[in-house]
Amino acid sequence: MKGNLIILFTIFSFLLNAQDIRTKRGIVSLDGIHVAKISNKSSLYTFIDLKETPIYTIEFIDKSIVDSVRDSYIKLNRIYNRDSSIELDYISPSAFSGEEKSAVYTSIKEFKIIDNRGINIKNLDELFKNPPKRKLDNKTKEAYGIRSKIDKLNITVNNVGEILSNGIPVGYFTNLPISFGSEDVITDKTFMDIEIYDANSKYIGKYITTTKQIKTANGKTFTLYREMSGRASILKFPAYKSIAERIAIMDPNFIKM
Repeated sequence: MKGNLIILFTIFSFLLNAQDIRTKRGIVSLDGIHVAKISNKSSLYTFIDLKETPIYTIEFIDKSIVDSVRDSYIKLNRIYNRDSSIELDYISPSAFSGEEKSAVYTSIKEFKIIDNRGINIKNLDELFKNPPKRKLDNKTKEAYGIRSKIDKLNITVNNVGEILSNGIPVGYFTNLPISFGSEDVITDKTFMDIEIYDANSKYIGKYITTTKQIKTANGKTFTLYREMSGRASILKFPAYKSIAERIAIMDPNFIKM
């Protein structure tokens, strides 16, 4: 009996606190009351009060970090104080919600920027004073760590197949296809693997053209991917630069910081 009462009380509390959130023709309504307006340009959403004053923007970011790992978040900015923007996680009312619904839902449910009296400037300013930390999973954290290392290495490949890090030669490619120099990606259908050596002609690894895999001298393997729209990924013809970057991560002894 006691358990049933707890369940009934929980359901009653949920129904009591449930809010009817609707967006129609650019007007945001909360429990049937107009509380704000919204307009958008691509993935940038501008929230406007009922006096037609733009207050803040939410921009949806979906970017590639490295390989097939992507990061999706929002960038929040106050129109009346553009000194800084903050990056935040967002929530959606359902798995199939669009960006507009997510922007509205996050504003109301997650950050309490909009309530039944309209846009709450106090809560918006407080959010900028104490922004919550983003909840990144381990895969995303690892990808950002790899991206940071790659950026510091600043790897380029010149027109004779030399690999440079911050302008200094650190290695080179061999068995380059005919298209090298005219294209920065490997498109030739050849059964000859492209090999990588360091500046002292020590064998570091190879790109296996038939399987689109990188294999280091110590036996590590990695398959290169391309990001597509959303979070899907497919195999592609990789760039020489991306091969050099990945093998530098797989073999830390290849390029010393």
